[in-house]
Amino acid sequence: MILYNVTVKINQTLETEWLQWMRERHIPDVMNTGLFINYKICKILFEEEDGGVTYAFQYYLKDMDTFKEYQAKHAKALQADHTERYKDQYVAFRTLMEVIE
Repeated sequence: MILYNVTVKINQTLETEWLQWMRERHIPDVMNTGLFINYKICKILFEEEDGGVTYAFQYYLKDMDTFKEYQAKHAKALQADHTERYKDQYVAFRTLMEVIE
């Protein structure tokens, strides 16, 4: 199994609206690709000096081929949608991991 982790630090003034948008729009769009098995939302529990708030979104996939399909067919548009809406209000990084146990 593959874990695709997207960590996002968002401007604290946007946290409530952004998290609602993530839950109601972005995550359903990701899950509607039919490629992901499950997901989790985690809030990072430390205070940012600049007042930002950090979340980790963990998406689970069957295998690497499924991730490659997501990258080829869906990732660019989904990421662009987020970038367009929250430009200059967040930073993000992505991590790809193999689930061992």
